[in-house]
Amino acid sequence: MSVIEQYARAHIITDEDLTDPGAVPVILRYDPETDPRSVRVGLPEPLPGPHEWTFSRALLEQGLRAPAESGDVRVWPLGRVQAVMEFHYAHGVSVVQFESKALLRFLRRTYMATEPVAR
Repeated sequence: MSVIEQYARAHIITDEDLTDPGAVPVILRYDPETDPRSVRVGLPEPLPGPHEWTFSRALLEQGLRAPAESGDVRVWPLGRVQAVMEFHYAHGVSVVQFESKALLRFLRRTYMATEPVAR
């Protein structure tokens, strides 16, 4: 099984005073060998706060259908074609808005890369 990396264009909003960078590339990453239950989202610099977030793949899947949260990460659908991820850190919040189809494509790829877990 190999690592899956996918770039997605996203709009990023922070509570810091930054000029709007418009759509920026965000990297979605999944490593079934290291952590088959988690996904990673890499945010571009020079955004404040952590630039990589790791959270459960199930949270991403649930958040595409209805608001979901775990710890410092929240995910929810925004209409029929967009989704939002909200990342809370010690000094602020970053909000990332994606096209849902990019996240769904990434999720499909992660499930194709893993064998079903025996229960």
